Amino acid sequence: LLMTDPGGPVALFVPDQTVAEFEGMPLLADAADQGAAAVVVGDLGPGWTFWRMNRAFQLLMADPAPMLVSLGMTRYWRDTDGLVLDVGPFAKALEYATGVRAVVTGKPARGFYQAALRRLGLPVADVVMVGDDVQGDIRARDRSGGGQDQGDSESGLHGISSICARQDARWMEGRKRFP
Repeated sequence: LLMTDPGGPVALFVPDQTVAEFEGMPLLADAADQGAAAVVVGDLGPGWTFWRMNRAFQLLMADPAPMLVSLGMTRYWRDTDGLVLDVGPFAKALEYATGVRAVVTGKPARGFYQAALRRLGLPVADVVMVGDDVQGDIRARDRSGGGQDQGDSESGLHGISSICARQDARWMEGRKRFP
């Protein structure tokens, strides 16, 4: 829906290198405080500030409320300095504050995995999910209908959790698991 007809200007809260993905769409000016048809959030890392989050919040509180689009819902990832918040917690904060439910276009959304299959154009049996994050890659694939290390006809993805980053798997040992 967003990619074909956003219905008006799109407010982007994404890294500079991601902006090019929205070429051809009407973009809301950075200084605008109203008029967004959609608010798109991505992994800004340290670029997320109170003021940036508050601007997204204010845009989402408009009447009518724009669509909230999250380019993923992954909670965190491992950087050289340790664990770093990903876009998921920021999208969830905006959902909570505004009551607007995010449309998730990346991991761990089921549609993300199904779109990958369509784009690859390969038979289900020939596709393997390899990831470096137990939660965001392998478990997300499993929850999307891919089955545990087997794959199935719904998402068609096979997971091989044993090839996840060993550090991530070791870090997860003994920690509380979230369903």
